[in-house]
Amino acid sequence: MAEPKARDLENVLRIRPMTRTPLTGPSVWQGRDIATSRRWIRDLPPSAVAELDTALKAVKNRPWQEITRADFPLPSLDGLLDDIADELENGCGIMKLRGFPVDRYDEDDLRRLYFGLGTHIGTPVFQNRSGELMRAIRDEGAHVGRTYGQVQDENKGTTFLSSYARTLTNGGLRFHTDRTDVVGLLCVRQANKGGVSTLASTPAIHNAILARRPDLLDVLFQDYWRSRFGEEGTTRTTRESAYPLPIFGLRDGKFTSHYSLTFIEAAEMAPGVPKLSDAQKEAIDVLMKTAQELCFEMTLEPGDLQLINSHVTYHGRTPFEDDATSGHDRLLLRLWLSMHNNRALPRGHEVLWRSIEAGKLRGGIQQVAI
Repeated sequence: MAEPKARDLENVLRIRPMTRTPLTGPSVWQGRDIATSRRWIRDLPPSAVAELDTALKAVKNRPWQEITRADFPLPSLDGLLDDIADELENGCGIMKLRGFPVDRYDEDDLRRLYFGLGTHIGTPVFQNRSGELMRAIRDEGAHVGRTYGQVQDENKGTTFLSSYARTLTNGGLRFHTDRTDVVGLLCVRQANKGGVSTLASTPAIHNAILARRPDLLDVLFQDYWRSRFGEEGTTRTTRESAYPLPIFGLRDGKFTSHYSLTFIEAAEMAPGVPKLSDAQKEAIDVLMKTAQELCFEMTLEPGDLQLINSHVTYHGRTPFEDDATSGHDRLLLRLWLSMHNNRALPRGHEVLWRSIEAGKLRGGIQQVAI
């Protein structure tokens, strides 16, 4: 009898039920508890405004995309920003930094200021294949699907918006993670109604499923196929646009979860991509229900900067309604940050992150010519 190949053994180990234990630490939180905590809230000191203004003047005539940390010195804030980076990686995984004087600047200067400050927290990485480093999150209208991508199910004759396009509408967003260590959202203006952030601890979700359905927890550590359409990929229907990755992963005691149902659904439409098993479908249902059960709502006011560690946090958004006449037309500026203190990721995650070792630049979308 021939010896089994290494990949065959790997598949057997991946399917075999594992002995798992609850995750511990401050990143394991319940929504009802974290909602009343101040652990994740910081305030800009009053002296910060003058320092930000000084740093901004030095880069006033420079494109914001070209600003480096050296160009934008913030000596009195570096201690605060280092504390935030540590809390994101080793603490609860979510932060809100309050007090940005967003009404003092036009949008161009606000981008310079936000990008400059972002370089003191992490390294900005690309958010789409054309090299976008900062995205303005606002309602772009009904045409957004034609502009930014729709996924078509040729078997059913139906379409739905790509993940990229969904962020640019006023609809709700399901729980998901982004392709980066940390997501930063600076609130410039809030909607007239809705647009509330929903956040859930993925280690807490892991523990809840372990307690209730350990059989499904093992399923979440197995590969789920996801589509690259709307990110690197431009092909909707071929296997080349899809890749396998577990929803849950562990390495050296550090947890990570990468999940977007939109990309899983898109992969399901591609010929040649393995379809979800019944157990995988049930695991997703339980995952989503558990996230909703354990989440809390974070309301962002103008001047609030929300930062979330994608490895340990799912985020979503409620639908919103704008009223431009009253100045309540929602605008958030988003950065994706690769963190200098990021965790090591499990073997196999290279397919998404490219680098999996701790402290390495990683994540984001590979830039390609269009």
